[in-house]
Amino acid sequence: MMKQIRNFPAATVTKKGEAAARNGHPWVYAEEITDRRGDFPNGCLADVFSPKGAYLGTGLYSEKSKIAVRLLSDNANERFDDAFFARRVKYALDYRRAVMSDDFGCCRLVFGEADGLPGLTVDRYADILVAQVLSYGMDRRKDRIFRALYDALAASGEQISGIYERNDPALRLLEGLPQEKGWFGALPHPQETVTEIVENGVRYEVDFENGQKTGFFLDQKYNRREVARLARGRTVLDCFTHTGSFALNAALGGAARVTAVDISEAALKQAERNAARNGLAGRVDFLAADVFDLLPRLCENGAVPYDLVILDPPAFTKSRKTVAGAERGYKEINLRAMKLLPRGGYLATCSCSHFMPGERFEAMLAAAARDAGVSLRQVEARGQAPDHPVLWNVPETDYLKFYIFQVV
Repeated sequence: MMKQIRNFPAATVTKKGEAAARNGHPWVYAEEITDRRGDFPNGCLADVFSPKGAYLGTGLYSEKSKIAVRLLSDNANERFDDAFFARRVKYALDYRRAVMSDDFGCCRLVFGEADGLPGLTVDRYADILVAQVLSYGMDRRKDRIFRALYDALAASGEQISGIYERNDPALRLLEGLPQEKGWFGALPHPQETVTEIVENGVRYEVDFENGQKTGFFLDQKYNRREVARLARGRTVLDCFTHTGSFALNAALGGAARVTAVDISEAALKQAERNAARNGLAGRVDFLAADVFDLLPRLCENGAVPYDLVILDPPAFTKSRKTVAGAERGYKEINLRAMKLLPRGGYLATCSCSHFMPGERFEAMLAAAARDAGVSLRQVEARGQAPDHPVLWNVPETDYLKFYIFQVV
């Protein structure tokens, strides 16, 4: 029988739920809860116990989500007050200062569960922070966390001009939260929602109000740098370029020619502005096309116009139910790219979906190579930048697979 240790509602979980909590996974699924004691207002703090009554941890309760409790701590004496969240913020900032060094001014400051702040993402674009809150309990506590971030950065001499909330993902609806976006009004902020960042020496315009996710994909930072190193003197095809990040890194890295492809004309217009911003107008060609149509056409032409192909597609799957279809999509573009490349050419390819595990992605690449009649020599296997840390006991934090191959 569970023993209530303080004035929090309490939940008992199954042996499976107990095992997950003891292994360090912070998610307690609603289907794993077998008994409850006390009132459970949405977003409240709740204690979690094993079937034999052992305390497992305390977390934030969500009445509508399949994840009923997101554990914050297994310390039974924790108070979960302002000081608690200030410590979590400090740990997150100290970690980024250590691992990002000179890139601390443009990186992810908070990566949800990996930083002990489940359901919260905060990206830094110079003097602007862009936050996304995806859990009900965290949404109720965002004010104290945002102020802790603002104060901690200010204390180290780094003034933040504003915090913008990109709370428009559909996932918020599953938490009973509205989709919305706008400035966090409790702090001063500018009016404009476009800023400039510098990454790997490349200057970008970031539209954090309307851009994908929080405005820019920071997780590929160091993968772009590796592609830039490889691109010198090569002809490069950057597929799914979005706002041009890989293409611009390749061009500044000394590529002989770069073609950047995306189906979104709006994204390409921003990519062109980014090229001009870096003095690369005329050195990168921008093509509005569906990559699934373009690659077969290039293969049929019989020419070998590129010796480095970059495949950075959006997540083809956002659930386990659609993994098989996503795998077919990944195989199609990788197979075509392998056929397009000459012997000795290079392929940079990735998947950003954690529902596509690394082993399955690698098996797909091997099958694509067999069907293309080529062999792959692995140059590097990489992942997300360290500002998106992987917590080994939370597999969901490990999502980006990035490979560089030579086709031989």
